[in-house]
Amino acid sequence: MEIDFTHHQAAHCENGVVSNLMKHNGFVVSEPMVFGIGSGLLYCYIPFLMVNHGPAITYRAMPGFIFNRFAKRVGVKFKREKFKNPSIAKERLDANLAMNNPVGLQVGVYNLTYFPDEYRFHFNAHNLVVYGKEGNTYLISDPVMEGVTSLTDKELEKVRFAKGAFAPKGHMYYPVAFPKELQLEKAIVKGIKHTCRDMLAPVPYVGVKGVRTIAKLIRKWPKKKGTKVANHYLGQIVRMQEEIGTGGGGFRYIYAAFLQEAGKLLQNEKLLELSTEMTQIGDLWRDFAVDASRIYRNRSANVEIDVYDAVATQLEAIADLEAIFFKKLKKAV
Repeated sequence: MEIDFTHHQAAHCENGVVSNLMKHNGFVVSEPMVFGIGSGLLYCYIPFLMVNHGPAITYRAMPGFIFNRFAKRVGVKFKREKFKNPSIAKERLDANLAMNNPVGLQVGVYNLTYFPDEYRFHFNAHNLVVYGKEGNTYLISDPVMEGVTSLTDKELEKVRFAKGAFAPKGHMYYPVAFPKELQLEKAIVKGIKHTCRDMLAPVPYVGVKGVRTIAKLIRKWPKKKGTKVANHYLGQIVRMQEEIGTGGGGFRYIYAAFLQEAGKLLQNEKLLELSTEMTQIGDLWRDFAVDASRIYRNRSANVEIDVYDAVATQLEAIADLEAIFFKKLKKAV
């Protein structure tokens, strides 16, 4: 039982799954367009939550929010289901496959056997598509992989019912209704306005203010927590930015690609200019990641200066640029 499903590699799992499911159903929507319309870009520090013994920092909207917003704004209806019983979850998945309906799943990363060991850690918000079954083996289109792969029924059950934060509980989703034509123009404007609100939010843990909060904490961690813990925390920030925030620069490059595509579609020259500006900001995020990684690997060339203060200053400069950027972006639409 194999559905005629075309695998397309993507930079990020949730965007990639939605884009691939849309393409399968005859609507060519790029990964950056899904991300932008779904208001995926964010910066948020969650002080009461620790992930892998480090601060919980996200560069994107909460799992599920992107495809929910995208679907609502373009008029596509998705059905979502969660389960307490793994047997029922398996039956529902098999029933969809029997109807030639590929299904998106939320899974845990740690037990994904086809992932390299260095990428397998306790993170329960990964997304993939199941597009068929051969005996007791499920056919998997994971958008962050170059090609298709597979999992046994036991392996798939294990990742579908992974424990911990954001436990997927067998979460599956798939489109059930489409408009005659996607109205992307209005959806793009809504998506941009939502992102600007998030990034300019007047709270200390979200958006530009959240970046400034982390910069202040970086200066405090060495004295308050010790260099070993401070370095681990820096590594956590970089990992969330460059590995979980796939595509590089904490999703800034993907967002720049969205603005470029949106600018052409809306014939808005300002969006094209801002796309270039966002790419440059992404470069600064990547520079920060390189410098921070040198610190937590104890390879900093600037031992004479306060290296923690230096990377904190880098973050504050990025925050200043993004505050200006999102104000301009808000005016552009």
